[in-house]
Amino acid sequence: MKALLVEDEQRIASFVCAGLREQGFLVDHCEDGNLGYDYALAREYDVILLDVMVPGRDGLSILKGLRREGRNTPVILLTARNELDDRLQGLNLGADDYLAKPFFVEELVARIHALLRRVSGERQNVLSVGPLKLDRLSRVAEVDGRPVELTSREFNLMEYLMRSPGRVYARTQILEHVWGYDFEPQTNMVDVCIQRLRKKLNLPDSVAIEAVRGVGYRLRKPDGEA
Repeated sequence: MKALLVEDEQRIASFVCAGLREQGFLVDHCEDGNLGYDYALAREYDVILLDVMVPGRDGLSILKGLRREGRNTPVILLTARNELDDRLQGLNLGADDYLAKPFFVEELVARIHALLRRVSGERQNVLSVGPLKLDRLSRVAEVDGRPVELTSREFNLMEYLMRSPGRVYARTQILEHVWGYDFEPQTNMVDVCIQRLRKKLNLPDSVAIEAVRGVGYRLRKPDGEA
């Protein structure tokens, strides 16, 4: 899952980014509200965390702009302002939750999971393709009911391929979504990670991870599956 954090306090940003990454999130961080707004419009996120008081465009303005543009990405506001009027303003503008500073990152993670369950439903948090099942919240992978231990990166890559079985993803797309935007496009990290996944999962041919020459990879869609 991908998260955007717009927060100018470096200390808070550091522990939030570290806490989310420990839970397997891919995190983009912006210290400036204008850049954060651009990121939120240009990229896909599962959740956006907005500090209300950031330089440039403030958190409420970002939220208002996103909703005006029809972006329904779940948003949690992070702020030291905890007056009732402040909370009501944020919620009325379309925020999905509100967390006052200081907070424990464990509470933030729990709220994100609760929010994602509420927004997408429990069923959509479990991805299934043939014998392969991924629980996006508990981060557990199973093949035919057998737990398989995956690294965070391996889990994120498998989750990405499972979103649309049969669809071909270019290596650059996979790098962008699983590793972030700062990696060298010529790297062979995707191929190495795919090799490890094939070995660990040992999937049957019906749901094999296929290489598409000159393009990238896809997860074969099982016969008869819509």
